[in-house]
Amino acid sequence: MHALRFNVYGRIVAIERRRDAWAVWLTGEDGKRRPADFEVPDFIAERELCQYLADLFHEAATPTDGGVRRLP
Repeated sequence: MHALRFNVYGRIVAIERRRDAWAVWLTGEDGKRRPADFEVPDFIAERELCQYLADLFHEAATPTDGGVRRLP
């Protein structure tokens, strides 16, 4: 499976399913990835990822950050 990408209040997060768990990375402006400092529980379905990220990081919201959305 390819990595799913999300804009999470201005931060780019890549999430990939590996066996029975989610692997999560933060993507820098240079395109390099590093392990994220949070985890996505294995029971979260792919269709629920955007809402999970919004719930987890809602305190980072500002009027101009764009919220949480899946990227192509």
